Amino acid sequence: MKDPEIPVVSLVEMGIVRDVMINDACVIVTITPTFSGCPALHAMKADIVECLNMLGYANVEIQTTFTPAWSTDWITESARTKLREFGLAPPPIHHGDLNVMLLEVATCPHCGSTNTSLRNSFGSTACRMIFYCNACNQPFEQFKPL
Repeated sequence: MKDPEIPVVSLVEMGIVRDVMINDACVIVTITPTFSGCPALHAMKADIVECLNMLGYANVEIQTTFTPAWSTDWITESARTKLREFGLAPPPIHHGDLNVMLLEVATCPHCGSTNTSLRNSFGSTACRMIFYCNACNQPFEQFKPL
């Protein structure tokens, strides 16, 4: 079950899959999307159902919860590494202490420099921002810390 927008990480690694319950009647998977209006929500649900059907589970129920809201702190370390290797800067871990300074800080996934500048608060998806690395002169996206 890969993230439909980032094929190098799974929904589990991104912290989107919150719970899985198996009973005699069905498999119930609880997910928390990154945003309440996430355009990939339908694709994520369909992928989970398809994957579990292929594993022999005929009855699959997907429950969506927004409480607690998804946090970038839920992204696993292995996913953070994969994101960097893919060219996406993972957000800083904030432990719920969000402040505006986190929006201005990014480490370049290409060269590791922190000599970066925010170029646009909106990237290719609602959950990303566009930065520019002043050290290697490469643009890159970073997940917004949520």
